[in-house]
Amino acid sequence: MAPPDVSNIGPDPSLLLVDDDAAFVNRLARAMERRGFKPTVAESVRAALAAVRDAPPAYAVIDLRLEDGSGLDVVDALRASRADARIVVLTGYGAIATAVAAVKMGATDYLSKPADADDVTTALLCSADALPPPPENPMSADRVRWEHIQRVFEQCDRNVSETARRLHMHRRTLQRILAKRSPR
Repeated sequence: MAPPDVSNIGPDPSLLLVDDDAAFVNRLARAMERRGFKPTVAESVRAALAAVRDAPPAYAVIDLRLEDGSGLDVVDALRASRADARIVVLTGYGAIATAVAAVKMGATDYLSKPADADDVTTALLCSADALPPPPENPMSADRVRWEHIQRVFEQCDRNVSETARRLHMHRRTLQRILAKRSPR
């Protein structure tokens, strides 16, 4: 795969990286700096909100689950401070439903972890009307099924009986599925 085109970063290359995994976020910051961005690192919601308040960046990559809260708070604050910011949300296990909510709140795109600097750059610089390229390693059918069940479970406020009813599934079968780890 060809490296992403970084010629359209624009006049403001400011980038906020929010993740509580220090090794990952610092490695990503170095890689994004080599691509022409000016990264600022925040390892908590509090630090990210302070960074947005001080100087709202043109670009942001925000992890959804942070130790001191939700990355959605940062997405909301950044969207309120700078409407033209391009925001990519990183999701871990079982957080696709929340990532969809983040896109509805104003995030430009979301990526599943682990994501590398090329994936992040492509997502940040992809034009709004262009479809992103297909993933190199798409989710398996089992993973897609599991993600769908998780999404319906979240939409039903984590009510097992209601989720089972909506999925036309026996409640105990659903409980067994929810108790297992996510498929790869």
